[in-house]
Amino acid sequence: MGWYSTLIKSSVGKKAVMALSGLLLCVYLVIHLVGNLMLFAGPEIFNSYVEALSSVKPLVRAIEVILVGLFFTHILLSIKLTRGNVTSTAVKYDLNKAGDNSGYFSRNMGLTGSVLFIFLVTHLSTIWYQFQTQHDSGNFYGIVVGETVGFGNPYITILYCFAMVLLGFHLHHGFQSAFQSFGIRYNKYSGLIEAVAVFFWLIIPAGFLSIALFFGIIGTG
Repeated sequence: MGWYSTLIKSSVGKKAVMALSGLLLCVYLVIHLVGNLMLFAGPEIFNSYVEALSSVKPLVRAIEVILVGLFFTHILLSIKLTRGNVTSTAVKYDLNKAGDNSGYFSRNMGLTGSVLFIFLVTHLSTIWYQFQTQHDSGNFYGIVVGETVGFGNPYITILYCFAMVLLGFHLHHGFQSAFQSFGIRYNKYSGLIEAVAVFFWLIIPAGFLSIALFFGIIGTG
């Protein structure tokens, strides 16, 4: 792994690895959303879906380990790049030229990322933990829509919605800047990049939001 150590010693290498980890996490978001959308199909189908995942638990656990590695790689490199920006004016990490023409969220990726990390920890300690400890009940649908840690709890719904809005802003800047980190000419592929970017920063968070709004607000109305 000497090549990896050499790669992340430079700011360009850090940006590239951080961009790759972010894009892989985006791919997971798509897969996760597809599974969550099965909630709209009702308890039987959603519970069967979760049970099907349980039948390949070693694979699921392996994917979870990879995801943890991607998350911490993304977080640690973002911290290193941010600290480098503070201590050296020669090293800058942003999509646009820093300052005047960059928006609030593009200048505060660390802040939105930190809030999303807090949400992730909360999500894992509630929904994910309940799935692990109450697996024998088979009522995964009830956990997600219930009043304890699910969307039946208004605080959970509000936190979830807030986090998904922040996710959209985070991806809006991060997804497009990832391509610059790979050295892809934005003016040449701008149409394709923007189309894919909209899918990730708008459609994906909107999909998660639809679940929270339906089961947390509309479904209880």
